[in-house]
Amino acid sequence: MTEAIASLQNNRVKLVSLLQSKARIRRKERKIVLEGMRLIGDAVAQKQRPEFLFYEPQSVDWNFIAKLQNKNMLLIEVTDNVMKHVSDTQSPQGIIGVFPIPQPKIPKSAERVLILDAISEPGNMGTILRTAGAAGIQVVILTQGCVDPYNPKVLRGGMGAHFRIPILEADWSAIRGYCDDLTVYFATGTGDLAYTDANWSQAWALVVGNEAHGVSDNANSLEGVTISIPMASNTESLNAAVATGVILFEAQRQRLDG
Repeated sequence: MTEAIASLQNNRVKLVSLLQSKARIRRKERKIVLEGMRLIGDAVAQKQRPEFLFYEPQSVDWNFIAKLQNKNMLLIEVTDNVMKHVSDTQSPQGIIGVFPIPQPKIPKSAERVLILDAISEPGNMGTILRTAGAAGIQVVILTQGCVDPYNPKVLRGGMGAHFRIPILEADWSAIRGYCDDLTVYFATGTGDLAYTDANWSQAWALVVGNEAHGVSDNANSLEGVTISIPMASNTESLNAAVATGVILFEAQRQRLDG
């Protein structure tokens, strides 16, 4: 039996550590790191195959390890110290793997498009992607200024959405062309239309702006309608992820009712 990796200078250990902390390394290598049985199991179920997996024998689920072994995946034992070093969480779950950046198929003519305009908080990004997956979004487009969608916190928050929804990064000229045949809605605090009065049964794109600054001037160059969520008086605006969820599930309700 191969001895467990104990050195923090091991090349694979250094790779995992760099992928966890450096967006430019993730882009250069076209690889991401997934932690825990749930995320790894979801990726494997979506036909994703890891380059390798680290496991720590004292905290791992051995039934899960057996399933991965049956798929002939490269499993490498590491010490508790190594697992804590490469993990991005305070309480490592005993297994961590390096996977290729997912590339879901892009539909030729999407009718439900979400455009994220400089969303900067990893927690918000992850929650929005998870919600988009649940609400039937077909494509998510990220503008310049968005947090890296493959940030470890975004991956955890997305709960597998990265393997189900195409996530594109594009400049505004490309986005304008993509939206030519779509009705564009801008989520704002004071829109012209209540989100429940928008017609979500037709092909549409929803633009959600930055947490602090809202929809950018570049986004406003698109032709579209501003929508808002009516709230009780003296209420602060909703968190970007919460507001996105409210709107997307209204859109899904209309689509399913229709």
